[in-house]
Amino acid sequence: MDTTSVDRKHLWHPYSPPGTLNLEITHTDGVYLYDAAGTELVDAMSSWWSAVHGHGHPHLVEAATKQITSMSHVMFGGITHEPAARLCTQLIALTGGGLPHVFFSDSGSVSVEVAIKMAMQYSGGIGHPERKRLLTWKSGYHGDTFETMSVSDPDTGMHSMWSGLIPQQVFAPAPPVRGSSAADRDTYLAQMESLIDPTIAAIIIEPIVQGAGGMRFHDAELVAGVRRICDRHGILLIADEIATGFGRTGQLFATLSNGITPDILCVGKALTGGFISLAATLCTAEVAAAIASPAGGGALMHGPTFMGNPLACAVASASLDLIATGAWEQQVPACQSALAAGLSGLSSVSGVRDVRVLGAIGVVEMEQPVDIPAATMAARGQGVWLRPFGRLIYVMPPYISTAENLQRICAGVGAAICAAAERIQS
Repeated sequence: MDTTSVDRKHLWHPYSPPGTLNLEITHTDGVYLYDAAGTELVDAMSSWWSAVHGHGHPHLVEAATKQITSMSHVMFGGITHEPAARLCTQLIALTGGGLPHVFFSDSGSVSVEVAIKMAMQYSGGIGHPERKRLLTWKSGYHGDTFETMSVSDPDTGMHSMWSGLIPQQVFAPAPPVRGSSAADRDTYLAQMESLIDPTIAAIIIEPIVQGAGGMRFHDAELVAGVRRICDRHGILLIADEIATGFGRTGQLFATLSNGITPDILCVGKALTGGFISLAATLCTAEVAAAIASPAGGGALMHGPTFMGNPLACAVASASLDLIATGAWEQQVPACQSALAAGLSGLSSVSGVRDVRVLGAIGVVEMEQPVDIPAATMAARGQGVWLRPFGRLIYVMPPYISTAENLQRICAGVGAAICAAAERIQS
């Protein structure tokens, strides 16, 4: 089959018009992608931040193979099974036991949709049906479904074209960046708290790292301050840790590892090690009890067809086995050190606004929007796969990346920056 021809004529890719040229990948192995010409590329994106253990990890393959021979799918309505129970138990243990109720869905966006429904039903359950809006901060991203678009950045994000069609939420300014003073954080938190009115049901944030809304970093103390605001007003804190969960920032979770327990926690991406789609929304016993009450609806009103899919749950359980070994506790700091060393010198390149690294995340922010095709091709010339967006050339490599892999990634970023700068100058 002429894959490229079919692709250009018929397939639609994310955030792209029909007919765009896409790279054909034929197979993967560890940190590598292989294109149709046999070229080896380091997957510096962990295939959108998910393949933290690399591609085709034997433990995940074994779990998938074993599960698919017995039961690949069964509806979760009225039925349960061991893979879901095992994964649920692991998630509760990893999150410290304070979030004992687990709702499975098939994508990160849906897990946030579920979290928002939880917050609304909880509000009704505790006698506050007037609480129908959410407070968040700008430069965030929570997904592409309608409710998640409503809590993503309304101005600079990908969803501004939907203004007027999606629910109108309440936005604080973008949070102070990592390393801001205590006084700046306090001033910001006071401003955020002033936006709370009787209609607010919850605050939803991406803790420590904001993802596709701008790849901005902030301090754990700021998240702790948001938790205190929620407590003072009796509203919920929803932590979207789809990108940050399971070690990406150098901590297991951006909230829990800093002593901050959200009322609702969303996880995905690394949950299955990038093997298959699955996400989860966890909540406290208090939230679950209010939803289960007659005023709260009596049940959580959501039910994806592939909820609790046995194959996905089995693979996710195997992925969490690998997380539980603690290997990431050495791997992620090694990634951070290598990225910091390899990217820091790029801050002096013309057109670069900022370089920042945290855990297995490296970000180069440009002064101007990046010519994505030029930057991508330049990185491919160094044997690296990148996917820049806006003004950002960033990487989120698999945790298992070697020193040589990370050096190559940094060289790829450098080439992408040079290509982007050349296009701006011309």
